[in-house]
Amino acid sequence: MIGLVRQGDTVQYVHAGVGDLSTKAPADPAAQFRIGSNTKAFTATVLLQLEAEHRLSLDDTVAAWLPGAVAANGYDGSRITLRQLLNHTSGLPDYAKDNGFALAYALNTQPTRTWTPQSLVDLGLAQHRPTAEPGQQWSYANTNYVLAGMVIKAVTGNDPATEIQHRIVEPLGLRNTTFPTTDPTLHGNYLRGYEYPVIGIAILDATTSNVQVFGAAGAIVSTLDDLAAFGRALMSGRLLPPAQQAELTTTVPVGTDGKIGYGLGIIHQQLPCGQWAWGHNGAVLGYYSDWYANDDGSKQVVRANNEYHLLAPTKGQQDTSKATADAYCAL
Repeated sequence: MIGLVRQGDTVQYVHAGVGDLSTKAPADPAAQFRIGSNTKAFTATVLLQLEAEHRLSLDDTVAAWLPGAVAANGYDGSRITLRQLLNHTSGLPDYAKDNGFALAYALNTQPTRTWTPQSLVDLGLAQHRPTAEPGQQWSYANTNYVLAGMVIKAVTGNDPATEIQHRIVEPLGLRNTTFPTTDPTLHGNYLRGYEYPVIGIAILDATTSNVQVFGAAGAIVSTLDDLAAFGRALMSGRLLPPAQQAELTTTVPVGTDGKIGYGLGIIHQQLPCGQWAWGHNGAVLGYYSDWYANDDGSKQVVRANNEYHLLAPTKGQQDTSKATADAYCAL
């Protein structure tokens, strides 16, 4: 694992274990890794910027921008808003929970297979009929952010990767952040990603994996420093005007204990120490990462593990997760 702890201008890095099982090279805090669903905050930020430019409204319906994209098995895009996509209250199923899809992804047998965004949406819609009305309850679904990426393209004419590059990566100088759209490999200095042998075979090297299976919901590659720089810019209001910043941080409840709320691509949660933090996590084949930040981004912790097997976390991941929260609480 690798980690970053920051307070003001003071930054510390930690690392444990190896970044490559074959060479036994120590895990490098400067290495790239797949950030998974931490991508969602980037996607939400672009849509909020487009709203600030009066090119769309988060209260627009999905059907207004994507006619026919959500129109099967009882789902109706004319009754779902863009805001409901971003805060996961659309009621749409998560295509990643499809058993056939999940197994093929876990085995990593098709790293170059082409998945169009609409094919992923269709896979989600086919799972089951609606169990809740749009806006009624929170339910996490990667389908929501694949659709959000499709809206970005409908509005701008560009893929979400291009808009994220021009609107976020370049202005913030995130030199080690990329949004791969076809290339399943990593380049330069990176952690190799692994899958624990939960299916009775040897540890699998999952460094090379399909980037289209999550797209705008989870394809970005970054580093601790770049992810921290993005989180700091986001929470400090550098990326969004005040009205959109307020929308970003308006949450809906997750669960019933009042300790977790979901904004637009970011989570607000009360940690065991009682402090509240903003952040998110990302889990894709071989990689798990998360980050915490306070309201203005002046206090941050970012952590990445280079093992993830899509099921229950290992003891090591549980320990490093606790350590991440403890580090934030100690600042």
